[in-house]
Amino acid sequence: MSALVPLIVTLPLLGAGIALIFGRRRRMQVAISIVTLTLVFVIASVLLVTVDGGSPIAVSVGGWPIPFGIVLYVDRLAALLVAVSSLVLLAVLLFSVGQGAADGDHDTPVSIFHPTYLILATGIFTAFIAGDLFNLYVGFEILLVASYVLITLGSTESRIRAGVIYIVVSLVSSILFLAAIAAIYGALGTVNMAHIAERMVELPQETQLVLHLLLVIAFGIKAAMFPVSFWLPDSYPTAPAPVTAVFAGLLTKVGVYALIRTETQLFADNDINLVLMIVALATMIVGILGAVAQAEMKRILSFTLVSHVGYMIFGLAIGTPAAIGATIYYTVHHIIVQTTLFLAVGLIERRAGSTSILRVRGLMRAAPIIAVLYFIPAINLGGLPPFSGFIGKYALFDAAASVGTPIMIVLIVGGIVTSLLTLYALMRAWALSFWREDDEGAEPDVRISYLDSAPAAGEQSERRVIPRIMTTATAGMVGATLLLTVAAGPLYAVCDRIGAALLEPVLLVHVDEEATP
Repeated sequence: MSALVPLIVTLPLLGAGIALIFGRRRRMQVAISIVTLTLVFVIASVLLVTVDGGSPIAVSVGGWPIPFGIVLYVDRLAALLVAVSSLVLLAVLLFSVGQGAADGDHDTPVSIFHPTYLILATGIFTAFIAGDLFNLYVGFEILLVASYVLITLGSTESRIRAGVIYIVVSLVSSILFLAAIAAIYGALGTVNMAHIAERMVELPQETQLVLHLLLVIAFGIKAAMFPVSFWLPDSYPTAPAPVTAVFAGLLTKVGVYALIRTETQLFADNDINLVLMIVALATMIVGILGAVAQAEMKRILSFTLVSHVGYMIFGLAIGTPAAIGATIYYTVHHIIVQTTLFLAVGLIERRAGSTSILRVRGLMRAAPIIAVLYFIPAINLGGLPPFSGFIGKYALFDAAASVGTPIMIVLIVGGIVTSLLTLYALMRAWALSFWREDDEGAEPDVRISYLDSAPAAGEQSERRVIPRIMTTATAGMVGATLLLTVAAGPLYAVCDRIGAALLEPVLLVHVDEEATP
Protein backbone atom coordinates (compact mmCIF):
# COMPACT_ATOMS: atom_id res chain seq x y z
CA MET A 1 0.00 0.00 0.00
CA SER A 2 2.95 2.38 0.46
CA ALA A 3 3.12 2.81 -3.33
CA LEU A 4 -0.29 4.50 -3.24
CA VAL A 5 0.81 7.25 -0.85
CA PRO A 6 2.86 9.39 -3.32
CA LEU A 7 -0.01 9.21 -5.82
CA ILE A 8 -2.09 11.44 -3.53
CA VAL A 9 0.28 14.28 -4.42
CA THR A 10 1.55 13.32 -7.87
CA LEU A 11 -1.85 12.67 -9.48
CA PRO A 12 -3.29 16.20 -9.02
CA LEU A 13 0.08 17.76 -9.86
CA LEU A 14 0.29 15.70 -13.06
CA GLY A 15 -3.36 16.45 -13.79
CA ALA A 16 -2.66 20.19 -13.46
CA GLY A 17 0.14 19.95 -16.03
CA ILE A 18 -2.01 18.00 -18.49
CA ALA A 19 -4.95 20.37 -17.99
CA LEU A 20 -2.66 23.29 -18.78
CA ILE A 21 -1.59 21.62 -22.03
CA PHE A 22 -5.25 21.28 -23.04
CA GLY A 23 -6.00 24.92 -22.17
CA ARG A 24 -8.13 25.45 -25.26
CA ARG A 25 -10.19 22.28 -24.81
CA ARG A 26 -12.65 22.84 -21.99
CA ARG A 27 -14.20 19.37 -22.00
CA MET A 28 -10.79 17.72 -21.81
CA GLN A 29 -9.83 19.88 -18.84
CA VAL A 30 -13.06 19.01 -17.08
CA ALA A 31 -12.56 15.29 -17.70
CA ILE A 32 -8.96 15.43 -16.44
CA SER A 33 -9.97 17.26 -13.26
CA ILE A 34 -12.87 14.92 -12.50
CA VAL A 35 -10.84 11.75 -13.11
CA THR A 36 -7.92 13.04 -11.04
CA LEU A 37 -9.99 13.93 -7.98
CA THR A 38 -12.01 10.71 -8.24
CA LEU A 39 -8.82 8.65 -8.27
CA VAL A 40 -7.49 10.51 -5.21
CA PHE A 41 -10.77 9.88 -3.38
CA VAL A 42 -10.59 6.16 -4.16
CA ILE A 43 -6.93 5.94 -3.09
CA ALA A 44 -7.59 7.84 0.14
CA SER A 45 -10.57 5.61 0.94
CA VAL A 46 -8.48 2.48 0.39
CA LEU A 47 -5.70 3.87 2.57
CA LEU A 48 -8.20 4.82 5.29
CA VAL A 49 -9.51 1.26 5.44
CA THR A 50 -5.93 -0.07 5.43
CA VAL A 51 -4.50 2.12 8.19
CA ASP A 52 -7.66 1.86 10.30
CA GLY A 53 -7.22 -1.89 10.39
CA GLY A 54 -3.44 -1.84 10.76
CA SER A 55 -0.58 0.61 11.20
CA PRO A 56 0.11 4.04 9.66
CA ILE A 57 2.13 4.12 6.45
CA ALA A 58 5.24 6.26 6.03
CA VAL A 59 7.15 6.69 2.78
CA SER A 60 10.51 8.38 2.38
CA VAL A 61 10.41 9.92 -1.10
CA GLY A 62 13.30 8.90 -3.36
CA GLY A 63 14.52 6.36 -0.84
CA TRP A 64 16.46 8.94 1.15
CA PRO A 65 16.89 7.95 4.81
CA ILE A 66 15.09 9.85 7.54
CA PRO A 67 15.57 12.70 8.40
CA PHE A 68 17.13 13.70 5.08
CA GLY A 69 14.31 12.60 2.78
CA ILE A 70 10.83 14.02 2.38
CA VAL A 71 8.50 11.87 4.46
CA LEU A 72 4.90 11.27 3.44
CA TYR A 73 2.89 9.93 6.34
CA VAL A 74 -0.63 8.52 6.23
CA ASP A 75 -2.47 7.62 9.41
CA ARG A 76 -6.21 7.57 10.06
CA LEU A 77 -6.41 11.35 10.38
CA ALA A 78 -4.50 12.09 7.17
CA ALA A 79 -6.41 9.49 5.15
CA LEU A 80 -9.80 10.66 6.44
CA LEU A 81 -9.12 14.32 5.66
CA VAL A 82 -7.74 13.55 2.19
CA ALA A 83 -10.84 11.46 1.41
CA VAL A 84 -13.22 14.16 2.65
CA SER A 85 -11.28 16.94 0.92
CA SER A 86 -11.17 15.16 -2.43
CA LEU A 87 -14.93 14.55 -2.22
CA VAL A 88 -15.59 18.23 -1.48
CA LEU A 89 -13.20 19.35 -4.22
CA LEU A 90 -14.98 17.08 -6.69
CA ALA A 91 -18.44 18.39 -5.78
CA VAL A 92 -17.33 22.03 -6.02
CA LEU A 93 -15.64 21.26 -9.34
CA LEU A 94 -18.94 19.96 -10.76
CA PHE A 95 -20.66 23.13 -9.49
CA SER A 96 -18.05 25.27 -11.23
CA VAL A 97 -18.41 23.30 -14.46
CA GLY A 98 -22.09 24.26 -14.55
CA GLN A 99 -21.28 27.88 -13.78
CA GLY A 100 -18.61 27.99 -16.47
CA ALA A 101 -20.93 26.43 -19.04
CA ALA A 102 -23.62 29.02 -18.29
CA ASP A 103 -21.47 32.13 -17.91
CA GLY A 104 -18.47 31.43 -20.10
CA ASP A 105 -15.08 32.59 -18.89
CA HIS A 106 -16.11 35.91 -17.32
CA ASP A 107 -16.07 34.82 -13.66
CA THR A 108 -13.88 31.71 -13.72
CA PRO A 109 -11.65 31.51 -16.82
CA VAL A 110 -11.65 27.77 -17.47
CA SER A 111 -8.21 27.55 -19.06
CA ILE A 112 -6.72 28.99 -15.85
CA PHE A 113 -9.22 27.61 -13.36
CA HIS A 114 -8.72 23.87 -13.79
CA PRO A 115 -4.89 23.73 -13.57
CA THR A 116 -4.94 26.15 -10.63
CA TYR A 117 -7.70 24.18 -8.92
CA LEU A 118 -5.68 20.96 -9.17
CA ILE A 119 -2.58 22.72 -7.85
CA LEU A 120 -4.69 23.92 -4.91
CA ALA A 121 -5.72 20.28 -4.34
CA THR A 122 -2.05 19.26 -4.49
CA GLY A 123 -1.18 21.73 -1.75
CA ILE A 124 -4.06 20.60 0.48
CA PHE A 125 -3.19 16.92 0.09
CA THR A 126 0.53 17.58 0.62
CA ALA A 127 -0.21 19.39 3.88
CA PHE A 128 -2.36 16.51 5.14
CA ILE A 129 0.21 13.77 4.47
CA ALA A 130 3.39 15.71 5.29
CA GLY A 131 5.60 13.88 7.74
CA ASP A 132 7.92 16.82 8.42
CA LEU A 133 7.39 20.50 9.09
CA PHE A 134 9.20 21.73 5.99
CA ASN A 135 7.07 19.60 3.70
CA LEU A 136 4.01 20.91 5.57
CA TYR A 137 5.29 24.41 4.81
CA VAL A 138 5.67 23.48 1.13
CA GLY A 139 2.08 22.21 1.10
CA PHE A 140 0.88 25.48 2.60
CA GLU A 141 2.78 27.51 0.01
CA ILE A 142 1.48 25.44 -2.91
CA LEU A 143 -2.14 25.92 -1.86
CA LEU A 144 -1.58 29.60 -1.07
CA VAL A 145 -0.04 30.34 -4.48
CA ALA A 146 -3.00 28.64 -6.15
CA SER A 147 -5.46 30.46 -3.88
CA TYR A 148 -3.92 33.82 -4.83
CA VAL A 149 -4.91 33.12 -8.43
CA LEU A 150 -8.37 31.75 -7.62
CA ILE A 151 -9.39 34.55 -5.27
CA THR A 152 -8.66 37.20 -7.93
CA LEU A 153 -10.35 35.42 -10.88
CA GLY A 154 -12.27 37.94 -12.97
CA SER A 155 -9.90 40.76 -11.91
CA THR A 156 -12.66 42.97 -10.50
CA GLU A 157 -11.67 45.80 -8.18
CA SER A 158 -13.19 44.14 -5.11
CA ARG A 159 -11.44 40.84 -5.82
CA ILE A 160 -8.06 42.46 -6.35
CA ARG A 161 -8.47 44.43 -3.10
CA ALA A 162 -9.49 41.31 -1.18
CA GLY A 163 -6.66 39.37 -2.81
CA VAL A 164 -4.08 41.91 -1.62
CA ILE A 165 -5.32 41.59 1.98
CA TYR A 166 -5.30 37.82 1.69
CA ILE A 167 -1.78 37.76 0.25
CA VAL A 168 -0.33 40.07 2.91
CA VAL A 169 -1.85 38.10 5.79
CA SER A 170 -0.80 34.79 4.26
CA LEU A 171 2.77 36.01 3.79
CA VAL A 172 2.95 37.09 7.44
CA SER A 173 1.75 33.64 8.47
CA SER A 174 4.26 31.94 6.17
CA ILE A 175 7.14 34.03 7.51
CA LEU A 176 6.22 33.11 11.09
CA PHE A 177 5.93 29.43 10.12
CA LEU A 178 9.31 29.49 8.37
CA ALA A 179 10.91 31.22 11.36
CA ALA A 180 9.44 28.54 13.64
CA ILE A 181 10.85 25.80 11.41
CA ALA A 182 14.30 27.41 11.50
CA ALA A 183 14.16 27.75 15.28
CA ILE A 184 13.05 24.15 15.75
CA TYR A 185 15.79 22.88 13.45
CA GLY A 186 18.35 24.97 15.29
CA ALA A 187 17.20 23.62 18.65
CA LEU A 188 16.61 19.97 17.72
CA GLY A 189 18.55 19.34 14.51
CA THR A 190 15.50 17.96 12.67
CA VAL A 191 12.17 18.98 11.18
CA ASN A 192 10.76 15.45 11.04
CA MET A 193 7.61 15.40 13.18
CA ALA A 194 8.39 12.03 14.72
CA HIS A 195 11.86 13.11 15.78
CA ILE A 196 10.58 16.47 17.03
CA ALA A 197 8.05 14.66 19.24
CA GLU A 198 10.84 12.47 20.59
CA ARG A 199 13.42 15.21 21.20
CA MET A 200 11.22 18.10 22.33
CA VAL A 201 11.25 16.88 25.95
CA GLU A 202 15.02 17.51 26.03
CA LEU A 203 14.50 21.27 25.72
CA PRO A 204 13.77 23.59 28.66
CA GLN A 205 10.08 24.43 29.12
CA GLU A 206 10.71 28.10 28.29
CA THR A 207 12.26 27.19 24.94
CA GLN A 208 9.44 24.78 24.21
CA LEU A 209 6.93 27.51 24.97
CA VAL A 210 8.53 29.97 22.52
CA LEU A 211 8.61 27.39 19.73
CA HIS A 212 5.09 26.29 20.61
CA LEU A 213 3.64 29.81 20.45
CA LEU A 214 5.40 30.55 17.15
CA LEU A 215 3.70 27.58 15.50
CA VAL A 216 0.32 28.26 17.13
CA ILE A 217 0.30 31.87 15.93
CA ALA A 218 1.35 30.88 12.40
CA PHE A 219 -1.29 28.14 12.17
CA GLY A 220 -3.84 30.28 14.01
CA ILE A 221 -3.67 32.89 11.24
CA LYS A 222 -4.28 30.21 8.64
CA ALA A 223 -7.15 28.75 10.69
CA ALA A 224 -8.73 32.23 11.21
CA MET A 225 -8.49 31.99 14.98
CA PHE A 226 -9.25 35.11 17.07
CA PRO A 227 -7.63 37.69 17.18
CA VAL A 228 -6.01 36.95 13.79
CA SER A 229 -9.27 36.19 11.96
CA PHE A 230 -10.02 39.75 10.79
CA TRP A 231 -8.88 39.04 7.22
CA LEU A 232 -11.32 36.24 6.39
CA PRO A 233 -14.77 37.93 6.21
CA ASP A 234 -13.43 40.56 3.78
CA SER A 235 -11.51 38.09 1.60
CA TYR A 236 -13.74 35.09 0.94
CA PRO A 237 -17.09 36.68 -0.08
CA THR A 238 -15.64 38.53 -3.09
CA ALA A 239 -14.43 35.41 -4.92
CA PRO A 240 -16.60 33.41 -7.38
CA ALA A 241 -19.07 31.06 -5.68
CA PRO A 242 -17.12 27.81 -6.28
CA VAL A 243 -13.89 29.38 -5.05
CA THR A 244 -15.55 30.79 -1.94
CA ALA A 245 -17.09 27.38 -1.19
CA VAL A 246 -13.84 25.45 -1.39
CA PHE A 247 -11.91 28.12 0.52
CA ALA A 248 -14.49 28.13 3.31
CA GLY A 249 -14.64 24.37 3.54
CA LEU A 250 -10.96 23.48 3.30
CA LEU A 251 -8.35 26.22 3.65
CA THR A 252 -8.99 27.08 7.29
CA LYS A 253 -9.17 23.35 8.08
CA VAL A 254 -5.61 22.90 6.87
CA GLY A 255 -4.63 25.34 9.61
CA VAL A 256 -6.80 23.45 12.12
CA TYR A 257 -5.16 20.19 11.03
CA ALA A 258 -1.71 21.68 11.65
CA LEU A 259 -2.84 22.82 15.10
CA ILE A 260 -4.10 19.30 15.86
CA ARG A 261 -0.69 17.83 15.01
CA THR A 262 1.08 20.54 16.99
CA GLU A 263 -1.00 20.17 20.14
CA THR A 264 -1.27 16.38 20.25
CA GLN A 265 2.14 15.24 19.00
CA LEU A 266 4.79 17.93 18.83
CA PHE A 267 4.15 19.70 22.15
CA ALA A 268 2.21 17.15 24.15
CA ASP A 269 4.21 18.03 27.30
CA ASN A 270 4.07 21.81 26.90
CA ASP A 271 0.64 22.90 28.06
CA ILE A 272 -0.96 26.12 26.75
CA ASN A 273 -4.50 24.78 27.11
CA LEU A 274 -5.70 27.72 29.21
CA VAL A 275 -4.64 30.16 26.49
CA LEU A 276 -6.36 28.01 23.86
CA MET A 277 -9.57 27.93 25.93
CA ILE A 278 -9.68 31.72 26.12
CA VAL A 279 -8.94 31.99 22.39
CA ALA A 280 -11.61 29.38 21.60
CA LEU A 281 -14.26 31.26 23.58
CA ALA A 282 -13.33 34.60 21.99
CA THR A 283 -13.33 33.05 18.50
CA MET A 284 -16.80 31.61 18.99
CA ILE A 285 -18.40 34.72 20.49
CA VAL A 286 -16.75 37.42 18.38
CA GLY A 287 -17.28 35.45 15.19
CA ILE A 288 -20.98 34.82 15.74
CA LEU A 289 -21.67 38.41 16.87
CA GLY A 290 -20.13 39.50 13.59
CA ALA A 291 -22.47 37.13 11.72
CA VAL A 292 -25.55 38.54 13.46
CA ALA A 293 -24.56 42.06 12.39
CA GLN A 294 -24.32 41.18 8.67
CA ALA A 295 -26.92 41.59 5.93
CA GLU A 296 -25.09 39.77 3.14
CA MET A 297 -25.32 35.97 3.16
CA LYS A 298 -21.72 35.23 2.18
CA ARG A 299 -20.48 37.55 4.91
CA ILE A 300 -22.85 35.89 7.40
CA LEU A 301 -21.39 32.50 6.47
CA SER A 302 -17.83 33.84 6.62
CA PHE A 303 -18.34 35.03 10.18
CA THR A 304 -20.00 31.74 11.18
CA LEU A 305 -16.96 30.02 9.68
CA VAL A 306 -14.74 31.98 12.05
CA SER A 307 -16.97 31.28 15.05
CA HIS A 308 -17.10 27.53 14.43
CA VAL A 309 -13.33 27.28 14.22
CA GLY A 310 -13.65 28.13 17.92
CA TYR A 311 -15.34 24.77 18.55
CA MET A 312 -12.31 22.97 17.09
CA ILE A 313 -9.90 25.00 19.21
CA PHE A 314 -12.18 24.24 22.18
CA GLY A 315 -11.74 20.48 21.60
CA LEU A 316 -7.97 20.84 21.30
CA ALA A 317 -7.85 22.83 24.53
CA ILE A 318 -9.66 20.07 26.45
CA GLY A 319 -6.91 17.71 25.33
CA THR A 320 -8.47 14.34 26.27
CA PRO A 321 -8.77 11.47 23.74
CA ALA A 322 -12.56 11.89 23.70
CA ALA A 323 -12.25 15.62 23.03
CA ILE A 324 -9.72 15.11 20.23
CA GLY A 325 -12.01 12.53 18.63
CA ALA A 326 -14.94 14.95 18.87
CA THR A 327 -12.79 17.68 17.31
CA ILE A 328 -11.95 15.45 14.34
CA TYR A 329 -15.63 14.60 13.84
CA TYR A 330 -16.62 18.25 14.07
CA THR A 331 -13.89 19.21 11.59
CA VAL A 332 -15.21 16.70 9.03
CA HIS A 333 -18.76 17.92 9.69
CA HIS A 334 -17.79 21.55 9.22
CA ILE A 335 -15.84 20.95 6.00
CA ILE A 336 -18.89 19.41 4.35
CA VAL A 337 -21.66 21.56 5.84
CA GLN A 338 -19.92 24.91 5.40
CA THR A 339 -19.06 24.11 1.77
CA THR A 340 -22.67 23.08 1.13
CA LEU A 341 -24.02 26.33 2.55
CA PHE A 342 -21.76 28.42 0.32
CA LEU A 343 -22.88 26.42 -2.72
CA ALA A 344 -26.53 26.97 -1.75
CA VAL A 345 -25.91 30.71 -1.40
CA GLY A 346 -24.31 30.62 -4.84
CA LEU A 347 -27.60 29.28 -6.20
CA ILE A 348 -29.53 32.00 -4.36
CA GLU A 349 -27.28 34.67 -5.88
CA ARG A 350 -27.93 33.39 -9.40
CA ARG A 351 -31.68 33.06 -8.87
CA ALA A 352 -32.28 36.37 -7.07
CA GLY A 353 -29.42 38.49 -8.39
CA SER A 354 -28.30 39.29 -4.83
CA THR A 355 -27.28 37.68 -1.56
CA SER A 356 -28.43 40.58 0.63
CA ILE A 357 -31.21 39.60 3.02
CA LEU A 358 -32.54 43.16 2.62
CA ARG A 359 -33.14 42.61 -1.09
CA VAL A 360 -33.84 38.89 -1.60
CA ARG A 361 -37.42 37.82 -0.99
CA GLY A 362 -40.12 35.43 -2.18
CA LEU A 363 -37.83 32.53 -3.07
CA MET A 364 -39.94 29.88 -1.34
CA ARG A 365 -42.50 30.09 -4.13
CA ALA A 366 -40.02 30.86 -6.91
CA ALA A 367 -37.30 28.34 -5.99
CA PRO A 368 -38.50 25.72 -3.46
CA ILE A 369 -35.63 23.35 -4.23
CA ILE A 370 -33.05 25.99 -3.30
CA ALA A 371 -35.02 26.63 -0.12
CA VAL A 372 -34.53 23.00 0.92
CA LEU A 373 -30.87 22.95 -0.17
CA TYR A 374 -30.16 25.92 2.09
CA PHE A 375 -32.40 24.94 5.01
CA ILE A 376 -30.97 21.45 5.72
CA PRO A 377 -27.28 22.43 6.11
CA ALA A 378 -28.32 25.65 7.92
CA ILE A 379 -30.12 23.84 10.74
CA ASN A 380 -27.28 21.30 10.75
CA LEU A 381 -24.67 24.02 11.30
CA GLY A 382 -26.96 25.52 13.94
CA GLY A 383 -26.76 22.27 15.88
CA LEU A 384 -30.34 21.05 15.87
CA PRO A 385 -30.75 17.36 16.70
CA PRO A 386 -30.38 14.79 15.29
CA PHE A 387 -27.95 16.25 12.75
CA SER A 388 -24.16 15.92 12.78
CA GLY A 389 -23.73 19.47 14.10
CA PHE A 390 -25.61 18.50 17.24
CA ILE A 391 -23.67 15.24 17.56
CA GLY A 392 -20.30 16.99 17.27
CA LYS A 393 -21.18 19.77 19.70
CA TYR A 394 -22.71 17.39 22.21
CA ALA A 395 -19.54 15.27 22.11
CA LEU A 396 -17.39 18.36 22.72
CA PHE A 397 -19.59 19.53 25.59
CA ASP A 398 -19.60 16.03 27.11
CA ALA A 399 -15.79 15.88 26.96
CA ALA A 400 -15.60 19.31 28.62
CA ALA A 401 -18.16 18.35 31.30
CA SER A 402 -16.12 15.25 32.14
CA VAL A 403 -13.21 17.56 33.05
CA GLY A 404 -15.61 19.72 35.05
CA THR A 405 -13.46 22.77 35.77
CA PRO A 406 -15.15 26.21 35.98
CA ILE A 407 -13.62 27.42 32.73
CA MET A 408 -14.99 24.31 30.99
CA ILE A 409 -18.47 25.25 32.17
CA VAL A 410 -17.95 28.77 30.82
CA LEU A 411 -16.87 27.32 27.46
CA ILE A 412 -19.88 25.02 27.34
CA VAL A 413 -22.19 28.00 27.92
CA GLY A 414 -20.29 29.98 25.28
CA GLY A 415 -20.65 27.10 22.84
CA ILE A 416 -24.40 26.85 23.45
CA VAL A 417 -24.86 30.60 22.98
CA THR A 418 -22.82 30.47 19.77
CA SER A 419 -24.94 27.60 18.48
CA LEU A 420 -28.19 29.44 19.21
CA LEU A 421 -26.95 32.64 17.56
CA THR A 422 -25.77 30.63 14.55
CA LEU A 423 -29.25 29.21 14.20
CA TYR A 424 -30.72 32.71 14.58
CA ALA A 425 -28.46 34.28 11.94
CA LEU A 426 -28.99 31.50 9.39
CA MET A 427 -32.73 31.15 9.97
CA ARG A 428 -33.22 34.93 9.82
CA ALA A 429 -31.60 34.88 6.38
CA TRP A 430 -33.77 31.92 5.34
CA ALA A 431 -37.02 33.44 6.61
CA LEU A 432 -36.44 36.83 4.99
CA SER A 433 -35.18 35.45 1.68
CA PHE A 434 -37.67 32.63 1.24
CA TRP A 435 -40.80 33.37 3.29
CA ARG A 436 -41.09 37.12 2.86
CA GLU A 437 -43.50 38.08 0.05
CA ASP A 438 -41.91 39.24 -3.20
CA ASP A 439 -43.36 42.75 -3.34
CA GLU A 440 -41.17 45.19 -5.24
CA GLY A 441 -42.97 48.20 -3.79
CA ALA A 442 -42.75 47.09 -0.18
CA GLU A 443 -41.24 49.39 2.43
CA PRO A 444 -38.00 48.26 4.13
CA ASP A 445 -38.65 45.89 7.02
CA VAL A 446 -38.39 47.79 10.32
CA ARG A 447 -37.14 44.69 12.08
CA ILE A 448 -33.93 44.64 10.04
CA SER A 449 -33.45 48.36 9.38
CA TYR A 450 -30.41 48.31 11.66
CA LEU A 451 -28.66 46.28 8.95
CA ASP A 452 -28.98 49.00 6.30
CA SER A 453 -25.41 50.17 6.91
CA ALA A 454 -23.95 46.64 6.98
CA PRO A 455 -21.29 45.89 4.31
CA ALA A 456 -22.71 44.85 0.92
CA ALA A 457 -26.26 45.25 2.26
CA GLY A 458 -27.58 46.81 -0.93
CA GLU A 459 -25.52 45.04 -3.58
CA GLN A 460 -27.43 43.81 -6.62
CA SER A 461 -26.26 41.89 -9.68
CA GLU A 462 -28.00 40.37 -12.67
CA ARG A 463 -30.08 37.24 -12.33
CA ARG A 464 -28.67 34.23 -14.14
CA VAL A 465 -29.88 30.84 -15.23
CA ILE A 466 -29.01 27.91 -12.93
CA PRO A 467 -27.71 24.88 -14.87
CA ARG A 468 -28.96 21.54 -13.58
CA ILE A 469 -25.45 20.34 -12.72
CA MET A 470 -25.05 23.17 -10.19
CA THR A 471 -28.23 22.17 -8.40
CA THR A 472 -27.24 18.49 -8.60
CA ALA A 473 -23.78 19.14 -7.11
CA THR A 474 -25.32 21.12 -4.26
CA ALA A 475 -27.94 18.43 -3.67
CA GLY A 476 -25.16 15.84 -3.57
CA MET A 477 -23.39 17.83 -0.87
CA VAL A 478 -26.65 18.12 1.08
CA GLY A 479 -26.88 14.33 0.83
CA ALA A 480 -23.33 14.11 2.22
CA THR A 481 -24.36 16.27 5.21
CA LEU A 482 -27.23 13.86 5.88
CA LEU A 483 -24.85 10.91 5.54
CA LEU A 484 -22.77 12.39 8.36
CA THR A 485 -25.83 11.87 10.56
CA VAL A 486 -26.91 8.48 9.19
CA ALA A 487 -23.38 7.08 9.40
CA ALA A 488 -22.46 8.96 12.57
CA GLY A 489 -21.78 5.76 14.51
CA PRO A 490 -19.05 4.26 12.28
CA LEU A 491 -17.55 7.67 11.46
CA TYR A 492 -17.43 8.73 15.09
CA ALA A 493 -15.83 5.41 16.00
CA VAL A 494 -13.03 6.14 13.50
CA CYS A 495 -12.64 9.65 14.92
CA ASP A 496 -12.50 8.20 18.42
CA ARG A 497 -9.67 5.89 17.39
CA ILE A 498 -7.89 8.87 15.82
CA GLY A 499 -8.19 10.80 19.07
CA ALA A 500 -6.67 7.97 21.07
CA ALA A 501 -3.84 7.39 18.56
CA LEU A 502 -2.88 11.05 18.27
CA LEU A 503 -1.99 11.17 21.95
CA GLU A 504 0.55 8.36 21.43
CA PRO A 505 3.47 10.02 19.60
CA VAL A 506 5.69 6.98 20.26
CA LEU A 507 3.63 5.11 17.66
CA LEU A 508 4.47 7.74 15.06
CA VAL A 509 8.19 7.44 15.78
CA HIS A 510 8.01 3.65 15.51
CA VAL A 511 6.24 3.72 12.17
CA ASP A 512 8.63 6.29 10.72
CA GLU A 513 11.61 4.14 11.61
CA GLU A 514 10.25 0.75 10.68
CA ALA A 515 7.76 1.28 7.85
CA THR A 516 9.76 3.62 5.63
CA PRO A 517 11.19 1.91 2.54
